[in-house]
This record gives sequence, structure tokens and C-alpha cells, in this order.
Amino acid sequence: MAAARRRGLITDINVTPLVDIMLVLLIIFMLTAHLIAKQAIEVQLPKAAQSTAVPTTTLAVTLTREGRMYLNGAETTPAELRATVQSAVAKDPKTQTVIAGDKNVSHGRVVWVLDLVKSLGVTSFAIQIDPAGLTAPLEKE
Repeated sequence: MAAARRRGLITDINVTPLVDIMLVLLIIFMLTAHLIAKQAIEVQLPKAAQSTAVPTTTLAVTLTREGRMYLNGAETTPAELRATVQSAVAKDPKTQTVIAGDKNVSHGRVVWVLDLVKSLGVTSFAIQIDPAGLTAPLEKE
């Protein structure tokens, strides 16, 4: 053993580089996890006797500042929206809706869409946001 030390042979395992690499990987995963996460505000509804599996059908409703309404990228009317949501819920009772409204759209218009889809049987919905544009609301003095 003394002869091996004199010749400069290393007989022990040095785990410091391994620990360094693992910590770097952990930091990378922690920093990129928010990019992978779904970018919507989830609305949790009361649990029912049914399973809480992820719905297979998703309807995307977009409200523009000009007052236009789009369903899955195509312009639609309230009557067409109602018919499409009814048929989607009939095919898949676990249908979910993602609502994206321009920040200048009135709160009442977004609530109207939420009320419409809930009344037609959609139990899971989310409001799409832009996390980069989050600002605090203005306070009234």
C-alpha cells in the first residue's frame, strides 16, 4: 500500500465529479420544468364519483377585442358554439374547454362563455394566460 502511494496510484473512488454533474443536471431540470408545465390557470371543480382522468376532447374558445369569437381557430357564432359544445359533450362527456380572451374583453363576456359551456355539460375548463405579461392590477386610491 505504501509503495502504491509513492508511485501516485489512486486506489479510492472520487465521487465529487459525479455529485457535481448530478447537481448541474438537477438545476437544469428545475429551471426548465416551468417551460414544460401547462401554461393555463386550472380551475378545480368538486370531485364526482367519476374518474379524474385527463379529458380526451378539448375545445379552444378565443374572444378577441373586436368582439369576434373563435372555436378551435375558426370564427363562430354563439349558436354554432352551443351546437358544437353539445355535440362534443354527447360524444365525450369528459370534454374540456380552454378559454382565451384578449385582456380588453369584458369580464362579462368571458363569464358568459364559461356559463354557456358549463350549462351544456362541460365540467372541466381553463382560462389561458400569458405568464410573461403578468402585471399587478391597478389599485384605486
